[in-house]
Amino acid sequence: MYTIGQVSEMFNLPISTLRYYDKEGLFPGIERQSGIRKFSERELEALRVIECLKKSGLEIKDIKQFMAWCVEGASTYPNRKKLFETRKAIVEAEMVKLQKTLDMLKFKCWYYETAIRDGNEERLNEMAPDRFPKEIQELYDNAHS
Repeated sequence: MYTIGQVSEMFNLPISTLRYYDKEGLFPGIERQSGIRKFSERELEALRVIECLKKSGLEIKDIKQFMAWCVEGASTYPNRKKLFETRKAIVEAEMVKLQKTLDMLKFKCWYYETAIRDGNEERLNEMAPDRFPKEIQELYDNAHS
């Protein structure tokens, strides 16, 4: 069993956030000893899932719905699976966008490193995109697709 302070440190979350989650019913079976919350492995796993869903863009009200489904039991497995499939697709789409952004940043770093080395952009401006080095060409293509 863990105290709220220990869980706060483990997850790098403010104690107030953990209290808010509890108030919102996200830890339905949390044990209390003399009014003090005691977090078990069950609550830690719930917190891992909560944080995952938050990072995927899900709002607290929807996370509450997920937690309610968990309490309802096996009949809600399809709902829970669909929720995770939807979040997975959203995160994968975001990762594609972020990869394009990263590739543009890498391309521009190479571009300006080359311009600094050359002292100008003349050679770069004369270079058609298909004459970039292969790995730079791949970055350029992805960033511009």
